[in-house]
Amino acid sequence: MSRPSSFKPESVSPTTRRILLKAGATLLLSVLSHGVARAAQIMAVRVWPAADYTRVTLENDSALKATHFLIKDPHRLVVDIEGLELDAQLKGLVAKIQSNDPYISQVRVGQNRPGVVRLVFDLKEEILPQVFTLAPVGEYRHRLVFDLYPQSPPDPIAELLAKGRPSVPPGEAAREDDTALAKPPAQDDLPRRLTRMVTIALDPGHGGEDPGAVGRGGSYEKNIVLSIARRLKAKLEQLPNMRVMLTRDGDYFVPLHVRVQKARAVQADLFISIHADAFIEPTARGSSVFALSEKGASSTAARWLANKENAADLIGGVNLKSKHKHLASVLLDLSTTAQINDSVKLAKAVLGEIGNINRLHKAQVEQAGFAVLKAPDIPSILVETAFISNPEEEAKLIDETYQDQMAVALMQGIRKYLAKNPTLTRNKLT
Repeated sequence: MSRPSSFKPESVSPTTRRILLKAGATLLLSVLSHGVARAAQIMAVRVWPAADYTRVTLENDSALKATHFLIKDPHRLVVDIEGLELDAQLKGLVAKIQSNDPYISQVRVGQNRPGVVRLVFDLKEEILPQVFTLAPVGEYRHRLVFDLYPQSPPDPIAELLAKGRPSVPPGEAAREDDTALAKPPAQDDLPRRLTRMVTIALDPGHGGEDPGAVGRGGSYEKNIVLSIARRLKAKLEQLPNMRVMLTRDGDYFVPLHVRVQKARAVQADLFISIHADAFIEPTARGSSVFALSEKGASSTAARWLANKENAADLIGGVNLKSKHKHLASVLLDLSTTAQINDSVKLAKAVLGEIGNINRLHKAQVEQAGFAVLKAPDIPSILVETAFISNPEEEAKLIDETYQDQMAVALMQGIRKYLAKNPTLTRNKLT
């Protein structure tokens, strides 16, 4: 095709020529990049089954967009993820679903169409799914999360009663000191008039996607505190008129406000959150006990620790669009002066017992704005059993003997508190 006779290249100004060249280059790059668009890369696939819910997490190098829908007869959850091509990591999800998963029987993975991968979860019962994304935080990149909750969750009090009373934690043999602890307390320990059923909520910190602090030897805080909590539960349940609820009894994540809600749902008399401290300096050591503060933190270190523990929801992953968000904000603003005063009494009793088995980081109870301690009607404390970031104390924390000693100390502190404050428990007759 010939140019119009009026066109003369030399008549185009240098400025116009540069504009035309730049526009052409931009168009060419756009065409090329569209043709070689790279699919997102799945970096890890994790599955966290639990009685509360099952979580499936896809960690990837860029944000993903997903749509989902439910199918009945049989129950299935279908998820379409855009910007993905089927790879070995995604195929590996199939093998990660265990036969004892409460809610998923199996998962099927396939390339639905170019750039879209489809996951089909075959379900054991009707579920309420939450599908959401999490921005990079800590060691994690982008995450796409599927939380599968039961359509009809069990009644928490009925579940607590149905679990019964195990004599000792799984894998732990009975010993003479356990037998001694099972005996009824002396008359000067608990007044005759205390005939109420006392319910205690034990809260092993972190879990699932949130490992908590990690020791230099590779031990995870979430595993250590769960072990201590199970030991403490078994010892408390050997005492008369005592029942115990764990906010988690496995390796899965529980948001901070849900831990509080669980304690209130079973009408707990006391709430004890169990942790293993960490600090930037490996020389930091000792055990600590914290209560809530309504006037600011008692020290800079306490404030730093509270901020770190309150960030657990970011690490563990909370769906910020969940309907529970408003309820959580209301709940965590209802703490009372009376509750804090009772919490300090409980903390002092526990601190005195812990000091018999380990050096104390601070000789007095500390206070700060821990979100998990904000139950408005339950005396609540947070126990840092030792510094997992200190190599010597990490060795203690993974030692079964020390874990058992810590459980005994916590139990004795709880007993001393109840002996002096029996009227503070709820009126639940045995």
